[in-house]
Amino acid sequence: MGSLRRVWFQIHWFIGITAGTVLVVIGVTGAALSFRAEIVEAINPGLRHVAPPPGARLLTPAELMDRVQAHSPGHRVANIRVFSEPGRPARIGFAPAPGERRGEARLVDPYTAALLPEPQGEDFFEFMERLHRWLLLPRDTGKSVTGTLAAGLLVLSLSGLYLRWPRRPLAWRAWLRLDFGLTGRAFLWNLHAVVGTVALVVYLVSSLTGVYWGFDTVRTWVDDAAGEGRTMRAQRAQGGGAKAASPPAPVKLDLPRVWQSFGDVTQGDWSQVTLQLPARNASNVEATYLRAVPEHERARNRLYLNAATGEPSQHERYADKPLAGRLVNSIYPMHMGTYWGLPGRIVMTASSLAMALFAITGWMLYLGRRRTKKAVRAERARLGEGAPASGGEAVLIAFATQTGQAEGLALQTAGALQSAGIAAVVKPVSELTADVLAHFKKALWIVSTFGEGDPPDTARAFARGFARLGPDLRHLQYGVLALGDRRYAAFCGFGRKLDHDLRTQSAQALFPMVEVDANDGAALGTWRAALARVFGLGGDAASSWSTADTAARAPAFEPWYLKGRRLLNPGSEGDPLYEIELSGPSAATWAPGALVEVLPPAPPAAGDAPVAPRSYSVASLPSDGALQLLVRQARHANGLGVASGWLTEGAALGDEVPLRLVANPSFTLVDDAQPCIFIGNGSGFAGLRAHLRERVRRGHGRNWLVYGERASRHDAFFVDELSDWRARGLLARADIAYSRDQPERIYVQDKLRAAADELAAWVNGGAVVYVCGSLAGMAPGVDAAFADILGVAAFDELIARGRYRRDVY
Repeated sequence: MGSLRRVWFQIHWFIGITAGTVLVVIGVTGAALSFRAEIVEAINPGLRHVAPPPGARLLTPAELMDRVQAHSPGHRVANIRVFSEPGRPARIGFAPAPGERRGEARLVDPYTAALLPEPQGEDFFEFMERLHRWLLLPRDTGKSVTGTLAAGLLVLSLSGLYLRWPRRPLAWRAWLRLDFGLTGRAFLWNLHAVVGTVALVVYLVSSLTGVYWGFDTVRTWVDDAAGEGRTMRAQRAQGGGAKAASPPAPVKLDLPRVWQSFGDVTQGDWSQVTLQLPARNASNVEATYLRAVPEHERARNRLYLNAATGEPSQHERYADKPLAGRLVNSIYPMHMGTYWGLPGRIVMTASSLAMALFAITGWMLYLGRRRTKKAVRAERARLGEGAPASGGEAVLIAFATQTGQAEGLALQTAGALQSAGIAAVVKPVSELTADVLAHFKKALWIVSTFGEGDPPDTARAFARGFARLGPDLRHLQYGVLALGDRRYAAFCGFGRKLDHDLRTQSAQALFPMVEVDANDGAALGTWRAALARVFGLGGDAASSWSTADTAARAPAFEPWYLKGRRLLNPGSEGDPLYEIELSGPSAATWAPGALVEVLPPAPPAAGDAPVAPRSYSVASLPSDGALQLLVRQARHANGLGVASGWLTEGAALGDEVPLRLVANPSFTLVDDAQPCIFIGNGSGFAGLRAHLRERVRRGHGRNWLVYGERASRHDAFFVDELSDWRARGLLARADIAYSRDQPERIYVQDKLRAAADELAAWVNGGAVVYVCGSLAGMAPGVDAAFADILGVAAFDELIARGRYRRDVY
């Protein structure tokens, strides 16, 4: 499927680049021709309606022909067009001179038969029509060229439809939403795709009808198949439906009788009629007319009348034709848009003008791709020239991070290599493709594991597709530094899976994978030693390591004090949830989304074993006057949890609590007023509450909270604050899932699915999503709901763009 998309992409841009400019010319001229009649009539108001002289009457076609023929003895009148509207000029067509394809046509005063002056502006529109239909080339050559261009437009339209087909084709927002929040290349693509989708049907109609007009073989085949071919029409004009064995004897034209018969047959139900007078051996007059209220401007009816007697021989009504015949007679009005009346003409005109938009955005996207490729080639050349030691090749350093630790270690590693004169390229794994990996012979992977063996959020799309990259990696030598936490069963799970996939694709390990538990200095030392051995790092590199270590060292624990403790859910079926208030240094500050690490005292059973610190989401702002946490009391077979038990029961008010503030870069709050969706459950309300309080403080009201608890009777500790925000217009929507309030279980992911359309609208409107709460139950369900609602590709893009942020535990 991927290779097929690449083929169609190449076809799409090639036709767009080669034919796009000429299609703009055809589109702009087509737009100008859409309102040709109205423009010419506006320029020539006197030719739209002729005032009758005193006592004058409208002349019949026979009288018009006789008078015009008398004033133009050298020209034979071939056809006459008259209108039922009083004062509308008639139109006389003369037979073409020898060697010419078309004869002259003139407007005629319907009261005096005097030839009227040529309308101003007609020469301009004749030029525009030749440019539109034949590109000013010889007629036969030009038709073939414009027909080919019409076929190119058809391929452009269909390939564009294929290339932007969404995973959820029935979601209209996926097709039609123009995202003005995008910038640069992303906005150009969005504009190109959305406007193309809106104009798709118009371009299909234009291209198919253009192919019909551009190729005589196509037109003849279509007309004959519909029973509307020229041969059949010529036979009718000669006096019969079948070709006569010998030419009929010439007849004398009696136009008054023909006109009288036409009136009798139509009973006045006509608005305009063209009388094609018989030539050569024809014995019939062909009267092509529109009804008084025609279906469209080409809904022609044809009446064949004997030229001598006026007797009707055949009457072809548009309404009586089979569907194929009606469609063939509607090709021109469909091409011009008049088939659908004035709205159709406006839409066709706008779509024709939009050709210029596609050419401009298409060229900008194309040139942008060229600039990107040129920059990539230049960067590769620079890296190739600047890599002195390790075989003249740059080393790829790829990182996957949730909190920023892996990225920091990647930059430290790059600094150590560069200190030794070795070029390095640092990239997040979300930017890696098979093509990128093909250009490196050595790669160092520094990856964190999140939760129970999962990759960090920004690396999830890469992790899903890495095993399907295609080409093997036997050219690649690699090393993996896996970061994890042994408290989780799947310690370093993502790093281990990555190492497995690399080996499966024939990559060669430079050294065994190094696993790091938290900030284990010994394991990091093993990593540095392995790099020094493989790349020959010396004293300068060691110096850069130590400098980086000093800059990256975690802050020390500081004494804070337990200021308050409040049970939030008395009587709840769930474990007790407490709001903990702590006071600390007056200069302490933090941002919404921050974490704290609390160092509880070691329980007696631990002996001399060190206690690992416990992390909590901060639930307050510095302006609240205290650092607040929401702590769920953890109960185990041997008693309360070490940290939660100490904070909720063991510590007395005023006791010292060793604590340090920790930045949480993957869960930071947006700086502007763009919409935000906050999703969580249980004690996860802590991280959401800090964000919401800051948004409220800033006056940003486009906030949507989706939150889950057990029962409204005992677990609705948050409702007063939410009610206040809603009353102030600073919480646009709140969906609360009380899982135990009804027989069936309802969770936050169920609320999301119930509001799928609005959720998609918010996301498409630029919303940033924050998820805070339990990793085991809530987070996977929310992920699955987003993937189903948006589509996996759109969900991956949301993550990759940093608009899906999680703080789950």
